[in-house]
Amino acid sequence: MRFKQVATVLLAALAAACNPSGGDQKAGKGGPGMGMPPPEVNVVTVTPRSLAASFEYVGQTAGSREVEVRARVTGILLARNFEEGGPVRKGQSLFTIDPAPFEAAAARAEADVAAAEARHEQARRNAARLKPLYAEKAVSQREYDDAVSAEAITAADLKAARARLAEAKLSLGYTKVEAPAAGVASRSLRSEGSLVSGPDVLLTTVMQVDPIWVNFGIPDTEQARLQKEAAAGRLSLPKRFDVQLRLADGSVYPHTGKMSFADVRIAPGTGTREARAELPNPDGVLRPGQFVRVILRGAARPNAVTVPQRAVLEGPQGKFVYVVNEKNQAEPRPVEAGEWSGEDWIISAGLKGGERVITDGVMKLGPGAPVRISEKK
Repeated sequence: MRFKQVATVLLAALAAACNPSGGDQKAGKGGPGMGMPPPEVNVVTVTPRSLAASFEYVGQTAGSREVEVRARVTGILLARNFEEGGPVRKGQSLFTIDPAPFEAAAARAEADVAAAEARHEQARRNAARLKPLYAEKAVSQREYDDAVSAEAITAADLKAARARLAEAKLSLGYTKVEAPAAGVASRSLRSEGSLVSGPDVLLTTVMQVDPIWVNFGIPDTEQARLQKEAAAGRLSLPKRFDVQLRLADGSVYPHTGKMSFADVRIAPGTGTREARAELPNPDGVLRPGQFVRVILRGAARPNAVTVPQRAVLEGPQGKFVYVVNEKNQAEPRPVEAGEWSGEDWIISAGLKGGERVITDGVMKLGPGAPVRISEKK
C-alpha cells in the first residue's frame, strides 16, 4: 500500500509540473515554444537590373612590331651608333660597316659609266656620219649596218654600266645600318671589329612599344559558357571589348585600349583561345615581356538578379537561400550562383523579381520557421 501511495504522489507532481495552470489550458496558449516570438530577420527584395560585366585574364605584353636588324652587305663592323635598350627613331643609323671597299667599288663603277658614255657617243657620231653617205651610195650596206649596230651595243653597255653604278651606290648606302621602325632597341649581338657576313647575321632587334600589344588566352570552357549565356539572353557582348590592365603591383594602367584580335582556333596544348589587345604607351611605362592582368569591359548582364554574399548558403544539394513566403515563413530555395559582382552573388537561376531574400539571421532558421521582418534599414 505504501508503494502505491508514493507512486500516486509522483504522478500528481509530474502532472502539476507539465500543467502549471492547473488544467485551465486555453487554445493557442499551450504547446512547447508557442509562447516565443518569431526571430527577427533582415531581407532584401530581389530587383532585376542591368549590370556591367567584366572578365579578367593573365596576359603578357609584346611589341606591336618586332623587327630584326640585319646588315645587307658583308664587311667589318666599325661602330655601334645607338644606346642598347634605349629609344631609336625610324631611319636612325644603328651600325656602321667599313665603307672603304664600297667607296672604291662605286668609284670604279663611275669610271666604267664614263668610259661607256664615251664609246656610245663615238658610235653615235659614226652612225650619224655614215647615214648621208649611205643614202648617196658612197658606203656599203654592211658598213652602215655595222655603225648602227655599234651605236645600239654601246647604248646597252652604257645602261649596264649605270646599273652597276647604282648597285655600287646602294651597297655603299647599306654600310649605314638604319632602324626600320621607331621603338626600343635591344642589346647589340655583334661588337665593333666583327666581320658581318650579310643578312644571315642578326645585329639587334627594334621593338615598337607605342602602341603596345598584350597577348592573353581565353579558356575554351569559359568561352563556351559566355556563348551559352549570350544565346540565353543573360549576357550582352560588345563587338570589341574595352581593355584595361592591372600591373604586377596592383595599380591600374592609366590608358585603355581595345581588343584587336581573337583567334578562331583553340591551342591544343593549353586549351585556350589566343587573343590580343592594343593599348597606347606614350610614356613607355609598359615594356615587352611584362605579365599583367587583362580586364575586358563592355559586356552587360540585362535583368541580372543579385543578392548579398552572406545570404547564400551551402547545403548538401548545392547553394540555396532563405526566402520569406506569403505566410512569413523561411522557405529554402535552391539557386544557381554565377560570378561575384562586388559584394553580391549574381544568381542565374532560382529567384525572380519581388521575392524577399533573408540576408541576416539565417543561421538560426530552419525550413518553415516563422520569421518577423526587421523594420530597421
